[in-house]
Amino acid sequence: MSATSVAPEPRRLEEWEVELAEVRAMTEREMENLVTEDDTPVDNILSEKQQRLLTEPLYGAWSGPDRCAPGHRGFLALANVGLFYALRQPPLVPDMMLALDVPGLGPDLSQKANRSYFVWVQDGKQPAVVVEIVSNQEGGEDGDKLRKYEAIGVSYYVIFDPWRLLSDRVLRIHQFTGASQGYIEQVGGLLDTVGLGLSLWQGEYEDTEALWLRWTDREGRLIPTGAEAAEQERQRAEQERQRAEQAVRVAEQERQRAEQAVRAAEQERQRATEAERRAERLAARLRELGIKPEQ
Repeated sequence: MSATSVAPEPRRLEEWEVELAEVRAMTEREMENLVTEDDTPVDNILSEKQQRLLTEPLYGAWSGPDRCAPGHRGFLALANVGLFYALRQPPLVPDMMLALDVPGLGPDLSQKANRSYFVWVQDGKQPAVVVEIVSNQEGGEDGDKLRKYEAIGVSYYVIFDPWRLLSDRVLRIHQFTGASQGYIEQVGGLLDTVGLGLSLWQGEYEDTEALWLRWTDREGRLIPTGAEAAEQERQRAEQERQRAEQAVRVAEQERQRAEQAVRAAEQERQRATEAERRAERLAARLRELGIKPEQ
């Protein structure tokens, strides 16, 4: 006779759990009405290249934040996507943003929650860094945008003005010091709490010579692009090959010197043997002549 199994009764949800589930359901309904993209293209090719120069190296050559988030879950480096900081507010669309220690995006990028940066999806975390690239005098980078990023508490707001359209300064970095003081413009390019720096770099990127904004490590070394890392690896491999060839040449020279030493020793042995034989022949001849050779 078999015993009949009885399913356990479901746990009764706490009041706060019910409220949280209702908030989540409401948020998901609200998110369905949000416009996450409008197909507006970037304003110029330089901005498009600069945006990728600020994202691709981080994924390819940066291990992530070191000091500000021990045991961090990772980071998001995004370009030209919506930053939704409040449910019923239109998004900001920075040229580039970097968020630290966030859950990240889900595997299905077609899902609404994974198509933009929603602060409430990323555990309520604002981006740590926002970069705006100035391409005209109408973007409000040092006015309206600055005030908005300050209001939502973005830790570092960076204005990159390569054509000096807003001021004589190409690079301005604003650090958030709290709600009472807001942003202050800092001296130097180190973003201390992020573990990265920003630096101006004159050089060629994707066949374009220009003044670029680049990430650096704490010591000021550039975070390489994929192409630069590949070239560095090629040069290292070439140097290793040259060192190996040099080691082979040195070994061959040592072998030849050893062989020469063996030949010289053999020649010396032969000379000594021949000298000994000559001495023996001479002694024998002297004895034949009745002369006793001296010992």
